[in-house]
Amino acid sequence: MTNEERSAVNARKFVTGCAEGPGPRTKELIARRRQAVAQGVSNNHPLFVQKAEGAIIEDVDGNRYLDFAGAIGTVNAGHCPPEVVEAVRKQLDAFLHTCFHVGMYEPYVTLAEKLAEITPGSFAKKAMFMNSGAEAVENAVKIARKYTGKPGIVSFTRGFHGRTLLGMSLTSKVKPYKFQMGPFAPSTYKAQFPYPFYRPSSMTEEQYSAYCVSRFEDFLLTEAAPEEIAAVIMEPVQGEGGFIVPPASFVQGIFRICRAHGILFIADEIQTGFGRTGEMFASTIFGIEPDLMTLSKSLAAGFPISAVVGRAEIMDAPNPGEIGGTYGGSPLGCVAALAVIEKMERENLPARARVIGETIRGYFDALKPQYPCVGEVRGLGAMCAIEIVDPETGKPGKELAAQIIRASFAKGVVLLSAGVHGNVIRFLMPLVITDDQLREGLEIIGEALAESSRN
Repeated sequence: MTNEERSAVNARKFVTGCAEGPGPRTKELIARRRQAVAQGVSNNHPLFVQKAEGAIIEDVDGNRYLDFAGAIGTVNAGHCPPEVVEAVRKQLDAFLHTCFHVGMYEPYVTLAEKLAEITPGSFAKKAMFMNSGAEAVENAVKIARKYTGKPGIVSFTRGFHGRTLLGMSLTSKVKPYKFQMGPFAPSTYKAQFPYPFYRPSSMTEEQYSAYCVSRFEDFLLTEAAPEEIAAVIMEPVQGEGGFIVPPASFVQGIFRICRAHGILFIADEIQTGFGRTGEMFASTIFGIEPDLMTLSKSLAAGFPISAVVGRAEIMDAPNPGEIGGTYGGSPLGCVAALAVIEKMERENLPARARVIGETIRGYFDALKPQYPCVGEVRGLGAMCAIEIVDPETGKPGKELAAQIIRASFAKGVVLLSAGVHGNVIRFLMPLVITDDQLREGLEIIGEALAESSRN
């Protein structure tokens, strides 16, 4: 490390990073991990966490990082929120698990009531709980098929809906999720999703949106008859696909088409939900009331729980025993989720997301003229990203994005990429991040951008 680099590190208030590489304890654990853990379980960084609080992660060697990845959007309420820890501690003293199918418990019912209250839709709603986002998707599809009596499910290009068989079938990215994993589930189809960054220069945004809606209408003529489609499933803002924000008129157009043909609309809000986009749920921003919603990730600050919430008559279509699972809606997950929602409402974390997003976009918009590799700065609320391109060709800059992420990590910021080309740097910091922490993290990424662009 140079003297200049040491001075920069010393000037930082919150992080140390690991400019000289992983520490001895981390190296030891990496070696053990290679021996014991399947290689298909990926790791984005050489990072073994010892403790985490708020927006700060500390590794087993005492290095500190600002978490701009948020466990892939799982800790909007921050790492170890005291309210959640206390709620779980109380539940631990009572009982761990009874299986809701065997011995019911009040937190399950209370959480179902709360989600019915706060999710979009001016109609009676019910909920059911599972363990993961992929399980929520599986069950939403089962419910939709049972209610409609139709098999077809339409997802969208670049969409991500999980790594289970049906989740992979609905997911668009081949590598690393689907390659040599088939055959996939039948009666699943993919329609085109907008990518405004690549909008033809001859079209206005509204013309482009109308064109994309017309493509969906053509899709129902050429690929799948609406009489055979049970549901459309859409991420209101695509997550793994690159944090792509579609025109509101596109989402509303698809929603209207579904209504006209008796097709259910499933909003996959697993990553967009719980304040990330500036409202509790992104569907509100787009002005739609989905028939079904899938929820997980930041629902419970890291405890494994997911939900399907929707119109009561649709949710009641399956008969007893046709949906559920041994660990679905565990008592620990339910009390954690209730504490998270209470915290988000009390502290108005969706409003905080809007402030964070404005700060991020303002910072990179100011840098963009200096760095042609920043093709676009985009986002909704605090679900923000920058698209990295080759400044010479304009093509996706996957290697440069990876270099920026590595350099940022060495300096003390944990980042993730996204997009089918892996060239999008996404930001998923906890919404409890302070202004000073956010500013320091952005400055570090700015330094990494400058250094990587010179190399």
